[in-house]
Amino acid sequence: MTTQVKDCFVTAKVAEEKGKKHKGLLLIKPDQKKAEAYIVKAKDNLLLCDFYKEKRFDYKIPEEWYYTMYYCALAILSKFGVESRNQRCTALFLRSVTEKGIIALSSDFLDHITVHGDKEETSAVDEREQARYGASVQSEEIMVKYDSMMALCTRYISETEEIVYSDKELVVPKELVK
Repeated sequence: MTTQVKDCFVTAKVAEEKGKKHKGLLLIKPDQKKAEAYIVKAKDNLLLCDFYKEKRFDYKIPEEWYYTMYYCALAILSKFGVESRNQRCTALFLRSVTEKGIIALSSDFLDHITVHGDKEETSAVDEREQARYGASVQSEEIMVKYDSMMALCTRYISETEEIVYSDKELVVPKELVK
């Protein structure tokens, strides 16, 4: 996994040097205010879920769940001083720093934001795409899991807040960048 995360940093650096928008991970200055703003945005997304549920725009809800989780991920990256323009790289980085014991994130959170290549493996990314691009507006399947997914998203926000609001300085391990 270390090699994959390194590749994300290399890809971004090469693109930036060529004056292109990168599709990876880029080291930037840690930004506490930006990290906190992502948490606010994640919480706002949960409010959108309630609105969509009330109006029965069910197909929009998995997208909001996914972006609630992804904004949490971006909040943590901001605290580290990492900019991401790639969902796969975001998940790889967070999994790597979690496995190294630098931060504590639940494995189900990481699983939800991971983009899987195999058809058998699914995540919140797949659920978002299925709901967004499918023909149905309403979905009993989404309504059945509404409360549990809202609880999960709330828990992920809490995990993120513990990391973002801690006094611990988060440093990207050198072996991930070089």
